[in-house]
Amino acid sequence: MFGVSTGRTVRDENCERLKLSKYLYDTGMKVAAVGILCQDPRVFKAMIHAGTPCPYFGKIGEEARVAWAANPKDRPDYKEAKSNYVSKCASTENNAGQRKSRLTCKREFDSGG
Repeated sequence: MFGVSTGRTVRDENCERLKLSKYLYDTGMKVAAVGILCQDPRVFKAMIHAGTPCPYFGKIGEEARVAWAANPKDRPDYKEAKSNYVSKCASTENNAGQRKSRLTCKREFDSGG
Protein backbone atom coordinates (compact mmCIF):
# COMPACT_ATOMS: atom_id res chain seq x y z
CA MET A 1 0.00 0.00 0.00
CA PHE A 2 1.08 3.54 -0.80
CA GLY A 3 -0.30 6.87 0.49
CA VAL A 4 0.45 10.51 -0.16
CA SER A 5 -0.41 13.43 2.02
CA THR A 6 0.25 17.14 1.82
CA GLY A 7 -0.05 19.80 4.45
CA ARG A 8 -1.04 23.39 4.17
CA THR A 9 -2.10 26.11 6.55
CA VAL A 10 -5.00 28.44 6.09
CA ARG A 11 -4.93 31.89 7.65
CA ASP A 12 -8.26 32.81 9.21
CA GLU A 13 -8.25 36.60 9.58
CA ASN A 14 -11.57 36.61 11.41
CA CYS A 15 -10.21 34.19 14.03
CA GLU A 16 -7.08 36.33 14.40
CA ARG A 17 -9.22 39.42 14.82
CA LEU A 18 -11.29 37.77 17.55
CA LYS A 19 -8.20 36.61 19.44
CA LEU A 20 -6.50 40.00 19.20
CA SER A 21 -9.65 41.72 20.39
CA LYS A 22 -9.97 39.34 23.35
CA TYR A 23 -6.35 39.93 24.40
CA LEU A 24 -6.74 43.70 24.15
CA TYR A 25 -9.97 43.63 26.15
CA ASP A 26 -8.38 41.44 28.83
CA THR A 27 -5.54 43.95 29.23
CA GLY A 28 -8.00 46.82 29.69
CA MET A 29 -7.75 48.25 26.19
CA LYS A 30 -11.50 48.22 25.50
CA VAL A 31 -11.59 50.88 22.78
CA ALA A 32 -8.71 49.18 20.95
CA ALA A 33 -10.54 45.84 21.22
CA VAL A 34 -13.62 47.35 19.59
CA GLY A 35 -11.40 49.01 16.99
CA ILE A 36 -9.96 45.63 15.98
CA LEU A 37 -13.44 44.16 15.60
CA CYS A 38 -14.57 47.20 13.60
CA GLN A 39 -12.14 46.32 10.82
CA ASP A 40 -14.79 43.79 9.73
CA PRO A 41 -17.36 45.59 7.52
CA ARG A 42 -20.21 43.61 9.13
CA VAL A 43 -19.24 44.77 12.61
CA PHE A 44 -18.72 48.33 11.35
CA LYS A 45 -22.24 48.45 9.90
CA ALA A 46 -23.76 46.84 13.00
CA MET A 47 -22.13 49.45 15.22
CA ILE A 48 -23.48 52.26 13.02
CA HIS A 49 -26.98 50.76 13.11
CA ALA A 50 -26.77 50.40 16.90
CA GLY A 51 -25.95 54.09 17.25
CA THR A 52 -22.47 53.42 18.63
CA PRO A 53 -20.01 54.19 15.84
CA CYS A 54 -16.61 52.54 15.79
CA PRO A 55 -13.68 54.50 17.22
CA TYR A 56 -11.83 56.72 14.77
CA PHE A 57 -8.21 57.56 15.65
CA GLY A 58 -8.98 57.87 19.36
CA LYS A 59 -12.34 59.55 18.90
CA ILE A 60 -15.41 57.81 20.26
CA GLY A 61 -19.15 58.44 20.24
CA GLU A 62 -20.41 61.50 18.39
CA GLU A 63 -16.87 62.69 17.59
CA ALA A 64 -16.19 59.35 15.89
CA ARG A 65 -19.43 59.50 13.92
CA VAL A 66 -18.53 62.96 12.61
CA ALA A 67 -14.97 61.82 11.78
CA TRP A 68 -16.22 58.75 9.86
CA ALA A 69 -18.63 60.96 7.90
CA ALA A 70 -15.81 63.38 7.04
CA ASN A 71 -13.45 60.55 5.98
CA PRO A 72 -15.56 57.97 4.14
CA LYS A 73 -12.55 56.44 2.36
CA ASP A 74 -11.35 55.08 5.71
CA ARG A 75 -14.50 53.00 6.24
CA PRO A 76 -14.03 49.22 6.01
CA ASP A 77 -17.24 49.07 3.94
CA TYR A 78 -16.24 51.99 1.69
CA LYS A 79 -17.22 50.46 -1.67
CA GLU A 80 -20.63 49.27 -0.48
CA ALA A 81 -21.41 52.52 1.36
CA LYS A 82 -20.41 54.58 -1.69
CA SER A 83 -22.54 52.46 -4.00
CA ASN A 84 -25.59 52.82 -1.71
CA TYR A 85 -25.09 56.58 -1.42
CA VAL A 86 -24.72 57.08 -5.17
CA SER A 87 -27.81 54.99 -5.99
CA LYS A 88 -29.94 57.09 -3.61
CA CYS A 89 -28.32 60.42 -4.50
CA ALA A 90 -28.54 60.09 -8.30
CA SER A 91 -32.33 60.51 -8.26
CA THR A 92 -32.20 63.76 -6.27
CA GLU A 93 -31.89 67.35 -7.39
CA ASN A 94 -29.25 69.95 -6.60
CA ASN A 95 -29.96 73.49 -5.35
CA ALA A 96 -30.63 74.68 -8.91
CA GLY A 97 -33.33 72.04 -9.42
CA GLN A 98 -31.23 69.92 -11.79
CA ARG A 99 -30.90 66.19 -11.37
CA LYS A 100 -27.53 65.15 -9.91
CA SER A 101 -25.24 62.96 -12.00
CA ARG A 102 -23.65 59.81 -10.63
CA LEU A 103 -20.25 61.51 -10.82
CA THR A 104 -21.50 64.43 -8.72
CA CYS A 105 -22.84 61.99 -6.14
CA LYS A 106 -19.54 60.09 -6.05
CA ARG A 107 -17.67 63.32 -5.46
CA GLU A 108 -20.11 64.31 -2.71
CA PHE A 109 -19.60 60.98 -0.93
CA ASP A 110 -15.81 61.12 -1.16
CA SER A 111 -15.77 64.66 0.24
CA GLY A 112 -17.92 63.65 3.19
CA GLY A 113 -21.02 65.36 1.79
